[in-house]
Amino acid sequence: MQLNGKTITAAPALTLAQLLKQRGFDGSRVAVELNGSIVSRNDFGKVQLQDSDTLEVVQFVGGG
Repeated sequence: MQLNGKTITAAPALTLAQLLKQRGFDGSRVAVELNGSIVSRNDFGKVQLQDSDTLEVVQFVGGG
C-alpha cells in the first residue's frame, strides 16, 4: 500500500480509521484520498484497506 508516496505494510482487514490512528493522525483533522477519490470522514471506519491501495492524507494545522 502507498501512503503519501511511501510504501507501507498494513495488517489484513485494517480499516482506514485504524490505519490513521496507528500512524498518529487525528481522524477529525485530516482529509483522505483513496485511489483518487475523497473519502467521507463518516466512512473512515467502514473502508477496508487493500494492499493495492494508494492513500494521500492531508492533515489540517491551525495557526496564526
